[in-house]
Amino acid sequence: MEPEFNRVAIIGLGLIGGSIAAGMRQKGLARSLVAWDANELSLSTGRDLGIIDDTADSIASATSDADLIILCVPVKAMKAVLQQIDLSDQIMTDVGSVKSQFLKEAKEVFGYLPERLVPGHPIAGSERHGVTAADPNLFANHRVILTPGDNADLSAVAGVESLWQGLGAQTIKMSAEHHDDVLAQTSHLPHLLAYTLVDTLSSGGDSLEVFQYAAGGFRDFSRIAASDPTMWSDIFQANKQPLLDILDRYVGELAKLRDMVSSENGDAMKEVFSRAKAARDHFSSIDRSSMDRSQDD
Repeated sequence: MEPEFNRVAIIGLGLIGGSIAAGMRQKGLARSLVAWDANELSLSTGRDLGIIDDTADSIASATSDADLIILCVPVKAMKAVLQQIDLSDQIMTDVGSVKSQFLKEAKEVFGYLPERLVPGHPIAGSERHGVTAADPNLFANHRVILTPGDNADLSAVAGVESLWQGLGAQTIKMSAEHHDDVLAQTSHLPHLLAYTLVDTLSSGGDSLEVFQYAAGGFRDFSRIAASDPTMWSDIFQANKQPLLDILDRYVGELAKLRDMVSSENGDAMKEVFSRAKAARDHFSSIDRSSMDRSQDD
């Protein structure tokens, strides 16, 4: 089978960029993979691991003759990267967790919204960092949200869909604004809560004893507090308003629950917990069904 792409440029060779490269290499999706990263060690490691073919000494040289550009840099670094790309007919996508700001910055840099720009966000990751954590199967059976603009070139959209589906993922399309609202609720708020909880417990009293006796539920929830602090600080700033909206709502509900605990209102607590359990059970059944269908496709 012929590779889907001739030359792919990956800008940012960390966990996600490295996993994309490793997956494309494993699946034979590209004839050639070139990468640029501000960290030269990441590039040399990626080449030593055999997940990329070439390294580039600049973003411009990496992207000039590529037919697909994948931007895997932190959201606050995106605009500076875009300014170094001479975009012509290349397909370009990204993996950032905030889409509205990315589209806004692309318009500012290029003076228009490029038709062959197809923003994307894989709903997959790990608390591990760097290219040494690259996993060719990281995206298998996960969803990838695409947020193409109204003017998007359909062949470019199909190309990006083919990339992710080739890596075993299921692609979904939605608007950038809807994406940012959804991710504020399902990803950004949980990370903010995990960081706050771990920081609160670690800064008060005998934190060693607290963590020593933590059960599986705490470990599962707090695991995401091991994620890259710089990356998540950038995400919280880039998606500020949707995050503040859901955070304010959560704080209000938490205050109500505090009152229930204070007044020993067990019936009210059980009502809240029962609703939450029913919602979680429903989500689990839908998630399993969706993944089963994607594996059958």
